[in-house]
Amino acid sequence: MIDLHTHSEYSDGTDQPGELVAKAAAAGLSAVALTDHDTFDGLGEAYAAGAAAGVQVVGGLELSAEYLGASVHLLGYGPNPGDPALGAELAKLRASRTRRIPATLERLAALGMPISAAAWSQSVGDSPSPGRPHVADAMILEGYVATRDEAFHDYLDTAADAYVPRYYTPLLTAIDLIRGAGGVAVIAHPWSRDSLAVLSPEVLADLAAHGLDGIEADHHDHPPEFRARLRALAADLGLLATGSSDYHGLGKQNHELGSCVTEPEVFAEIMNRVESRNYE
Repeated sequence: MIDLHTHSEYSDGTDQPGELVAKAAAAGLSAVALTDHDTFDGLGEAYAAGAAAGVQVVGGLELSAEYLGASVHLLGYGPNPGDPALGAELAKLRASRTRRIPATLERLAALGMPISAAAWSQSVGDSPSPGRPHVADAMILEGYVATRDEAFHDYLDTAADAYVPRYYTPLLTAIDLIRGAGGVAVIAHPWSRDSLAVLSPEVLADLAAHGLDGIEADHHDHPPEFRARLRALAADLGLLATGSSDYHGLGKQNHELGSCVTEPEVFAEIMNRVESRNYE
């Protein structure tokens, strides 16, 4: 089994990269991609754990992009972490994430929910890519909400009182950056939340023509009818159709490793493209 979308404590997951890979091995996965938000920082530990456990670890990330004002997450498989253009954009994204946090905490305090330094430190840990899930975790620690979902629904989603906007990479630029760094670009959960409103079949056709490699069809946010339609659309557009758990450890319930997977032939094509682009 092959799972191409997971998160560690280096973004908004709860497992250390090595722990995540060990769990992947225990779940029977032959390959797993570590795709933390806007950072490659956990890959070294993941590679070492994969070599020890006999699991192929695919280096990747989930890049924060936007299209027509809506948040769109772009998975990149195999891009060169040392690519200067991609690195500069990731630094810009992480800086925007960091600047957003104080304003978000100020809004929560104004709503009667101050977050202590201890709760924030515990929730964010060593992540170089802090985000709203960490704020939600701090809210849980303070006893204001019971789950991340409750925190987002009531306070942190785009229409909620504590939401603070931040910078996102334009989607076409994001695709160019991933491919320019030798990677394969796949839109994560394209028909979930905000992205459903903007990623019509016509837009996906335009993105395919621009250089998009694939779409994540099998995902927990997609009901069965969406999965079938996305697979058919991918076939029509010549896109790869992947499946992934979007595992976050304790950060997301019912997203167990291997609960959605990518077919071996699709995985082989992804790795072929990575190899060819890194040796052009």
